[in-house]
Amino acid sequence: MKRYLLSSILIVFFIACSSKKEKPNVDFTTVFEKSEGTKTATYQETISFYKNLSKTYASISFDSIGITDSGKPLHVITYNSDNDFNFSQIRKTKRIILINNGIHPGESDGIDATMMLYRDIVEGKIKTPDSTVIVTIPIYNVGGSLNRNSTSRTNQNGPESYGFRGNARNFDLNRDFIKCDTENAKTFTKLFHLIQPDVFIDNHVSNGADYQYTLTHLFTQHNKLGGVLGNYLNNEMMPELEQKLKEKDWDITPYVNVYNKVPDNGFSQFMDYPRYSTGYATLFNTLGMMVETHMLKPYKQRVEGTYELMKSMIEITESNGNKISKLRIKNKKSFINSKDYVLDWQVDSEKSSTLKFKGYEGETIVSKITGKDRLKYNRSKPFTKDVIYQNYFKSSKTVSIPKAYIIPKGWHNVIKLLQLNNVTLRELKKDSTITIELYRIKKYDTRKTPYEGHYLHYNTSVESNKTSLNFSKGDYIVSTNQNAVRYLLETLEPQAPDSFFNWNFFDTILQQKEGFSAYVWEDKAKELLHNNEELKIEFETKKNKDEKFAKNWYAQLDWLHKHSENYEKAHMQYPIYRILKD
Repeated sequence: MKRYLLSSILIVFFIACSSKKEKPNVDFTTVFEKSEGTKTATYQETISFYKNLSKTYASISFDSIGITDSGKPLHVITYNSDNDFNFSQIRKTKRIILINNGIHPGESDGIDATMMLYRDIVEGKIKTPDSTVIVTIPIYNVGGSLNRNSTSRTNQNGPESYGFRGNARNFDLNRDFIKCDTENAKTFTKLFHLIQPDVFIDNHVSNGADYQYTLTHLFTQHNKLGGVLGNYLNNEMMPELEQKLKEKDWDITPYVNVYNKVPDNGFSQFMDYPRYSTGYATLFNTLGMMVETHMLKPYKQRVEGTYELMKSMIEITESNGNKISKLRIKNKKSFINSKDYVLDWQVDSEKSSTLKFKGYEGETIVSKITGKDRLKYNRSKPFTKDVIYQNYFKSSKTVSIPKAYIIPKGWHNVIKLLQLNNVTLRELKKDSTITIELYRIKKYDTRKTPYEGHYLHYNTSVESNKTSLNFSKGDYIVSTNQNAVRYLLETLEPQAPDSFFNWNFFDTILQQKEGFSAYVWEDKAKELLHNNEELKIEFETKKNKDEKFAKNWYAQLDWLHKHSENYEKAHMQYPIYRILKD
């Protein structure tokens, strides 16, 4: 058996000397197959299956890496026809596909499909990929998988029982890739940067509308992926996948991004921000897609469709491997050399695609429960219609790319995440005065209800100015001239939707620590106005133009305090600083 052991210090790979093993007497028929497509394997059955597969075939490596919130490790299964599992060597000659299963364990289609895929490859039932290595996380959400039930997937047609969406701490792991609140996400990050996949597949089951398709694909948004890689994804990889599946009698359509309505008037592509798995993979120029099978189709059908889709993606990667490698390198260089970066996106209304969409007619009937109108799909009335698919996006927010960021050493939570993501940081060797661009948080809104353990900020805006600040020995300089440039911009620019600021990493700067007693400040404020004619004019003008301000004595004193030297500099001052390019 081959095993590599990953610790925080070093990685050691043990590689088998021979491709032959003494095969144990193991039946590799899956739980799914034995049940004729009605059941999914449990966590224990899944791990046992891969463990036995690795004991039988030298081209399979069974290993574990890191920990999850459940206390159990994250298992990693690798297939390589060369029996070599040293990823630094693999990357020199081969492409790597990473398959993630069970991020939502109730959506178990990928768990069963991947077990059969690995078995069929090593048993020679399907063509062996020679220049493609396949890595799978058999069950990512271990805690959710162990929390098994038969009822929580209210909209879903099978299997008989399955895991729960929330993990061991009730996090939705497909919202955690940037903030990394969970041990699962931290371990995934280690794995992702260890293997550096070229293609990433995350297997899911849909919610939403009813339609004829069993399979839908949710490729990462191609404009956001950007450059030559985005063009390849949209114009070559996606059409080739659709054609391959069509030839196998598997219809597929883009993910139907509508809820509680018939999608015959068209719909837009889902924007996968970096909180999601494919959005995170985009930051490192990995071609990412989610498989979204349709919840109401029979479980057997969904698993078989997932199997065929993954097989087709392996075929595409196998035949286009060299091209994919070159495009990824070119894309990385283009972002490193860019002057500006798009932080947020909106639908481009001037561009769209047309889908020959296969749906069902909907009827509005009166609910027997509420007495109000409700939607009822009529499966006896299928339709095929041309619908508009809005899959082109344009910039809604852009920022100039700085030469570097400066991160004071006290912000250790941010520093640790950057290090986890293979970001290169350089410590200041001595106390230094550096000219920087400084942000102050001008405005932000905050969700009124909790979202994945946070009260997320949004609509954040900043004001900036150039100044010189003193920095201490041990503070960090982070150059943007590195492969992680996109990750840096998405996390450190506060206006980005999934920035560390919006995920509450810097909420301590939003609370004013020092204030004033009105009866003391009154006299000092009077002296301030007496000595500053310009400020006095600005103050009187505001009172004359702002009736609400004029009626609020405390607001007036607070305004003056904020315009004095007494006002603390740390309040609303964003503590990550930009060194501008020459």
